[in-house]
Amino acid sequence: MISTLQKTIKPVSAVRGLHKSAVEALKGPAPENTVTASYGKFISEVKPQHLSSVVLHRSKRMVLDSIGVGLIGSTTGVFELALQHCKHTYAPDDISSVYGRMGTRLSPTLAAFVNGVACSHALAIAASLSGAPMANAATQSKPLHIGNASRFGLEAALLASRGLEASPLVLDAVAGVAGFNAFYEDYVPQPLESPNDGGHMFLLEEQDMGFKRFPAHLGMHWVADAAASVHKLLVGFGPGTVSPAKVQKIILRVPKSKYIDRPFPDSEHEARHSFQFNACSALLDGEVTVQSFSPVAMRRPDLLALLSRVHMEYPQDNPANFNSMYGEIQVTLVGGDILKGRCDTFYGHWRNPLTNESLRKKFRNNAGAVLLPEKVERLIDVVEELDRLEDCRTLLSQLY
Repeated sequence: MISTLQKTIKPVSAVRGLHKSAVEALKGPAPENTVTASYGKFISEVKPQHLSSVVLHRSKRMVLDSIGVGLIGSTTGVFELALQHCKHTYAPDDISSVYGRMGTRLSPTLAAFVNGVACSHALAIAASLSGAPMANAATQSKPLHIGNASRFGLEAALLASRGLEASPLVLDAVAGVAGFNAFYEDYVPQPLESPNDGGHMFLLEEQDMGFKRFPAHLGMHWVADAAASVHKLLVGFGPGTVSPAKVQKIILRVPKSKYIDRPFPDSEHEARHSFQFNACSALLDGEVTVQSFSPVAMRRPDLLALLSRVHMEYPQDNPANFNSMYGEIQVTLVGGDILKGRCDTFYGHWRNPLTNESLRKKFRNNAGAVLLPEKVERLIDVVEELDRLEDCRTLLSQLY
């Protein structure tokens, strides 16, 4: 590819309008010696048989969770807005299906967009940083960044399949881009022959994935687990809710982070990004679920009463870091007793991963909001067989 570019582009000294990094890229090494070439070759050639049983198992768990989140995401107002926009603004193209919508077809790129919007509930705040200022965190705009990433990624692949070329040094041109340059100094991809050939190592071999148990900002899971432990002290392990009449004061000790410090959230999106809301929901009910963010649940007098008694503290030893943060709650009862709960690693964190039973329970709850039970169970079976299927048609046929 580099030889083709050099034949059609003027000498570097005569190039006009190119960024400095682009000019430097044209003087780079031959493609076979670059990060871009080796990384692309590795991705294009990897097959299921190259993956260890650990990587396959953890990858299937991620696939199952993403499908479940995408299905429940197809019931949201933001998804419906995006779907109607695509159906009415662009000419229809009955090729690609959409999460949870039997009979609805869009062009491949627009289907990627709306399906990406649906799946955005599974992803962390980094999604907001990929396409807009932090002001979009906890707003309806955030899911659009994932939708656009899905759409443009597919468009790039389709354009490349038609012959469109780009820089063969896209991962080499800027030092440290995506961490590749520093990584490449110590790693040279080897031919893929077997799962244990020693030529490569996947991160999933050494570290499991984190999974959210409910659709909210990841940081909410620390305070929810801490509050749920206090709930058990107040009502025991059986069913029941905490009476606000028993509670005099609630102190939350969390990392200082302005956009998830929301005392009285006005919308579902703000509630998903509120330490106070998630802590009080877990304290009241013993857990946080999809239903916790419904309009009815958000307006409960008992919940609002608890929210009015929350005070925030930001200990210096509690950084805004998913690897080392903690969530702590201190509840002072009317009689003067003090109950405390603390979570250093929530259930679902990569250090404390969900069991298969818990992951499938979450999937059934999510997918069951859209699909019939038999399709939900069939999806679980199909994902488990993914590495043995010739293509994805069997999987896709179960999604609506």
